[in-house]
Order: sequence, then structure tokens, then C-alpha cells
Amino acid sequence: MIEWDIKKLRILRTLADQGTVTATAEALHMTPSAVSQQLTNLAKLLGVPLLEAQGRRVRLTDAAHLVLRHAEAVFAQLERADAELTGYLAGEAGEVRIGAFSTAVPVLVVPAVAALRRSHPGVEVRVRETEAAESYELLSAGVVDLALSLAAHAPTARDPRFTRMTLLEDPLDVALPPDHPLAGAPELRLADLSGDPWIYGGSGPWSEITRGACEAAGFVPEQAHSASGWTAILAMVEAGMGVALVPRMVSSRASGVAVRVLSQDRPTRHVIAALRRGSESAPAVAHALAALRAVAAARE
Repeated sequence: MIEWDIKKLRILRTLADQGTVTATAEALHMTPSAVSQQLTNLAKLLGVPLLEAQGRRVRLTDAAHLVLRHAEAVFAQLERADAELTGYLAGEAGEVRIGAFSTAVPVLVVPAVAALRRSHPGVEVRVRETEAAESYELLSAGVVDLALSLAAHAPTARDPRFTRMTLLEDPLDVALPPDHPLAGAPELRLADLSGDPWIYGGSGPWSEITRGACEAAGFVPEQAHSASGWTAILAMVEAGMGVALVPRMVSSRASGVAVRVLSQDRPTRHVIAALRRGSESAPAVAHALAALRAVAAARE
């Protein structure tokens, strides 16, 4: 295998441009003897003559021109690498992997990715839909760089592994069947629905959120049906099978049901963004986080 020396190849290319050893030395801030020595060493490395005498000057051999044809491709690739590395260091390039729970993907992550494509097209974002609790395992393992979850699943602020911040306060609305007697009421409180059948998950944080909000309003909700996916919950509400608390991130895109904003007893859930401590200084990650924050702020 031939040993290629980029520095010596650059000297050979400069000689081809300048025409003489003296002019090459001046252009490269070297002495003529140093230029000649470097080119002699390059010829030995490659095993072919690169220069031949032509009167008081030298000219490049056919082998030298062959070497330069290939060297130009190398130089071009190095220029591209240099440009990409410069962009990476400036935060204009790089890869960011985001893990997010299902409802956050269309509402927060997708708009943030679209904004990044416009502002920092060299930043590539890879999105992974995750269970809220799973996202921190992936974050700790280095599988994702940013994790979006609910506060109930987030690590404590004292966890030394992560930096966390509240991205969004997501109010909870009530989804009613379209023919519900209170669908058009001027004001609505949770207590007004104390006698209704409720639809929510059998366990987990959303079950706790629903029961906690209703109990704070003075009643224990009757769980008529259990479901964890919003498509199923909203389908049952639309069919008149019960009512449900629905986060604004979901209710803003709901159809077929009457979505009511609560005039009092306004429960909220908190969407948390977390990253490995110290990684916030990585420019591409910082750009992604800024884009997510901008999208979240626009919803408040």
C-alpha cells in the first residue's frame, strides 16, 4: 500500500500552479531547498519520478499529473469535510435524537423539526416515539439526546444524570358526547359531571390525574370504561359512553366530540424536556431544544 502524504501533495499541487520551485516556496512561505526536499521525499514514497529538468526549470512528469488528478479528488473531499466540521462546531450541523411520548410527537416535535429544517438545515433530527417512562432509560443509555415526558415520569431535579426543564403546561379539557346536556352550557365545572360515567385508564399516571382532579373538585369519578389510547377514549366519548378529561394537546385536534374548557378546577399536566447533564452545550442539541421551546411557547 502506497503511503500518501497530504502536506507533500499540496506542495506538488502548488508547484503545478506556480510553475517554479522559487514561486512555490514564496507561496508556501518555505525555502526553495525545503520545497525540493519535500518533493524528493514524496517521489520516494510514491515510487515514481515527479519532476524532470527542463533547462533551468523543472516540469511535472506524466506520473506527477496522474497523482495530481487523484489528489484533487482528495483535496475536494477534505474541503467538504472541513466545511462540515466547521458547521458542526458552529452548531449548523450534527444529529439530534429525540424520544417523545405519542401526543407530543405531532404537537411539539414535528413543528420543531420543521422549524429546524428552515433555520439549521444541517442539523438532522431523528425522532423515536417512546413510552414516557422508557424515554429516560434511553436517555441514560445514550440512545436519545432529548427526552420529552410528563412530570409524573420525569426524574427528580436532584438526579445528577440529567438536566430537566418544564417545556409546557398543558391544560386539561373535558370531552363530552356531542348531544350531552352540558355540551353548550355557558360555563362548566368538573363538579357538574359528578354523576356522569367516566372513561380513563385503569392504572398509571393518567388514571391518577383524572381521579385526583375529580376528587379535588369534590367527587370520585365512576369509571365506566377503561382505555389508555386517546383514539379509543374519544371514540367512546363520541358514542355517548361517557366523558373524559383530555389534555389540550389532544383536544385541540379532536373531532366528533364536544370539547369544553373548564371555567374552574382547571387541572394541568406538565411536559418535561430532559437531556444528559452537560450535553446542553452541544450546539445541535441546543438548537433542537430552542426549537421545542419556541413551539411550546407558541401554544401558551
